Amino acid sequence: MKKLQILGAGCPKCQKLTEHAEKAAQALGIDYELEKVTEIDQIMSYGVMMTPALVVDGAVKVVGKVPSVEQLKTVIA
Repeated sequence: MKKLQILGAGCPKCQKLTEHAEKAAQALGIDYELEKVTEIDQIMSYGVMMTPALVVDGAVKVVGKVPSVEQLKTVIA
């Protein structure tokens, strides 16, 4: 099971990244767990200074932007 984490305070871009990540994971047909990380201390512990960010299985993959669903499929797979 993949662990997907969305780092961000819940801004519109964060919500869009959440939506795109879910669609990408569903399109890939993988088992995944999605967690939203909103605490600034936790976000900074990943070394992330710009949100939104996407963490896949503990590795920061996307920072400060919202890739398309197609782009996220590559990142998540």
